[in-house]
Amino acid sequence: MNNAWIVLATIVGYFILLFIISWLASRKADTSTALTGGRQAPWFIVAIAMIGAPISGVTFVSVPGQVATKSFAYMQMVLGFAVGYFVIAYVLVPLFFKRNLVSIYGYLEQRFGASTHKTGAWFFFVSKMLGAAVRFFVVCVTLQLLVFDPLGIPFVFNIIVTIALIFLYTLQGGVKTVIWTDTLKSFCLIMSVVLCIYFIAKGLGYNLGEMCSAIANDDSSRIFFFDNPKEGTYFWKQFLAGIFMVIAMTGLDQDLMQRTLASKNAQESKKGLIVSGIVQVFVVGLFLVLGTLLLLYSRKNGIEIPQKTDELFGKVAFHSTIPVVVGVLFILGLVSAAYSAAGSALTALTTSFTVDILKTDQKGDDAQLARTRKLVHVCMAVCMGVVIYVFYLLSSEDAISAVYSIASYTYGPILGLFAYGMFFRGNVRDKWVPVVCILAPVLSWVMQWSLNRYCDYQVGFELLLYNAAFTIIGLLLLRTGKKQDATQQVAQEV
Repeated sequence: MNNAWIVLATIVGYFILLFIISWLASRKADTSTALTGGRQAPWFIVAIAMIGAPISGVTFVSVPGQVATKSFAYMQMVLGFAVGYFVIAYVLVPLFFKRNLVSIYGYLEQRFGASTHKTGAWFFFVSKMLGAAVRFFVVCVTLQLLVFDPLGIPFVFNIIVTIALIFLYTLQGGVKTVIWTDTLKSFCLIMSVVLCIYFIAKGLGYNLGEMCSAIANDDSSRIFFFDNPKEGTYFWKQFLAGIFMVIAMTGLDQDLMQRTLASKNAQESKKGLIVSGIVQVFVVGLFLVLGTLLLLYSRKNGIEIPQKTDELFGKVAFHSTIPVVVGVLFILGLVSAAYSAAGSALTALTTSFTVDILKTDQKGDDAQLARTRKLVHVCMAVCMGVVIYVFYLLSSEDAISAVYSIASYTYGPILGLFAYGMFFRGNVRDKWVPVVCILAPVLSWVMQWSLNRYCDYQVGFELLLYNAAFTIIGLLLLRTGKKQDATQQVAQEV
């Protein structure tokens, strides 16, 4: 059996299991269940789902590959992620549960007004659509090389098939389906990466002690970078960026927060978030360990390190010297990460567009809301497919960097809006908020370009903080001087 049919068989088997879980989760599902998961999910199920939720196909192929050029520097951001989860649990979760929000961006309307609400929702829409497309694009490219090209099938058909499958398994169950498929994803991801580490280490002739020693002695396993503050890998830039990146990309992201909002109450949600945040440090550590092993294996067997490091894992997994089971595990981990992440993003985009932008939940009965949600779901699927194809035509840098670069621009205004709303008193001129949120990324880009051009200073992912700061400054300039209602003060929210 050649590689194409091995990959295809693995994908078919995984999707059969995925559709069974989707069918079980969607039984007796109504519109409320599709939008909120019924708010009955146990905290430990949410925790397991959240372990795998931020891990996409990009993480699966890009983080191990990135070790070839940036060592373990990514772990500096991941340590910041763990701190950020505590902030989300103790600041944002109580706020969202107290206001009984279906979409977290409903807070912006309660705090500022309709214009700010739609601004936040549109920025989320752009952020999630671009981010999800980049993540899924990597998977489509990998599947194209391994399956569709050998079978003579064009890339456009690849996109249509994969988007259609995601659309079908998320259409009925919504958030409830996402939680249970994410649980499956977390299990498949961890199992795949652990077994890949085992088989590659075995191929190198290492036992556990020898493997740990070889990784520790290799230059690619360096974690901390304190020597040059001008570099993008400098520790404090990465660590602080990690804290605020996870607050923005998880705590202020409808896609990720729809899982925690499906918990029974705020306390249950906190437990799930904190446990998942801590465990994710170890899970990402496994991906980085795998990255060094891939390099060691490549050097020993004369495998050329690809120029696009995202291709390294797949290249080694299907090399003639590697057991077939490693290729199967690679595909299992890749598709479980990719399809679950894309399905989750599609569900969140549908919820936010239906509730925040169209406000269908305020206009009609449940039947109308259900029809609108399904129509929006179709539109979101088509839009995602188009954006993936555009990335196929324009792609350049490694995908994990592309994801966080996009996030630094698009999540910055969202972070600024929530930070101002929670920590500053007074209202703002609501109709001018969209202007501020558009100018903030523009000013951030100008600042980033100027510092690099004239000061030889690389602004890394901490650009998110500058972007949020520009947003807050703009909102301060829009203050009306009117006193804020006491219910809007963060001290009473949390």
